[in-house]
Amino acid sequence: MSTLTIRLPDDKHERLKALAKSNSISVNKLMDELATVALANYDARVRFETRAARGNPKRALALLDKLDRVG
Repeated sequence: MSTLTIRLPDDKHERLKALAKSNSISVNKLMDELATVALANYDARVRFETRAARGNPKRALALLDKLDRVG
């Protein structure tokens, strides 16, 4: 496991601590969960862009629009 040191404004740090506390988790666990979400979003975008490059971008965008209306 790696250690990561980040610099944040004090007010943002306090808000993250409050968020973690409200979810009954540590700030470390909160940051791990946020990193997981960010990486999942990135992976989805890369997969979409790769598939769009191989296929029909207009159809792909239409499918995304459809998902936006459903969600």
